[in-house]
Amino acid sequence: MESFTLARIIHVIAVILWIGGVAMVTTVIIPAVKKLKSKEEQIKTFEQLEGRFAIQSKITTLLTGLTGFYMLYELNAWDRYLDYKYWWIHAMTLVWILFTLILYILEPLVLHKLFKKYVKKNPSKTFSFMHKAHWALLLLSLLTTAGAVAGGHGWFFIK
Repeated sequence: MESFTLARIIHVIAVILWIGGVAMVTTVIIPAVKKLKSKEEQIKTFEQLEGRFAIQSKITTLLTGLTGFYMLYELNAWDRYLDYKYWWIHAMTLVWILFTLILYILEPLVLHKLFKKYVKKNPSKTFSFMHKAHWALLLLSLLTTAGAVAGGHGWFFIK
């Protein structure tokens, strides 16, 4: 098996696990946590589940970035960043940068502290805000995925 094919396989599996996990957190975990009765139970449950998913997300976003840039390198496709019909490559890179910043920098240095501060004051408002943010990231990710699959098969939407 050639290295490019292996990179594509790893890339697709990593994206499935990463964005699928975001979908699970957004559509199942956060709504379930919001329904728990006590704020202590909400905080404990969310932190336990989110902490495990954060490890998976860090690994899968790292694999996604490494394999994605490797494939661009192997194809010598850097010029696609200069062609607007490849908007989905820009979108993939943007989504990857957003999640990488959140997972590796913002969450450990800023967001975790803010979450702890605000969830104790007003858990309902905090989880509601977090839920909306997850929905925005999920929808952006799904739009990007749809564009990447379409563009990867020659359907560019733009001529």
